Amino acid sequence: MKLTIQTDYALRTLMFLATRSSRAHVGDVAQLFGISVNHVAKVVNLLAREGYIRSTRGVGGGIELAQQPEEISIGEVIATIEADMHLLACVGDDDSCAIHSFCKLKGVLAEAERVQREYLDGVTLADVVPTRRQLDRVKSPRN
Repeated sequence: MKLTIQTDYALRTLMFLATRSSRAHVGDVAQLFGISVNHVAKVVNLLAREGYIRSTRGVGGGIELAQQPEEISIGEVIATIEADMHLLACVGDDDSCAIHSFCKLKGVLAEAERVQREYLDGVTLADVVPTRRQLDRVKSPRN
């Protein structure tokens, strides 16, 4: 499985927010990672709709985690954002191949997906978040 750039940005945004004790801004995330503010804003909107973060507009507004890092499963975040997590189309669709009715590879790949998902579901944001000090020492790729 290869994750989309949107999932990458979502996970980075959550990791960033987990190091903050107060609200941050989309621009803070974008600057640290050297990515577009517009891309971060799209991810923030999705994460807010799904209940992972709170987004507050106006003076004093910003973004913050809506859940504790220990409550956010990396596997669930990935599943929320990724449209298709199958290794091959045949794992999710019985009619995608001429040999689907007797293919043993499909079962092997389905099991690999299950193991991967089970593992990722057991990893929380708290397990992968860097310290604030580590992030504060990072120089943006754009600097």
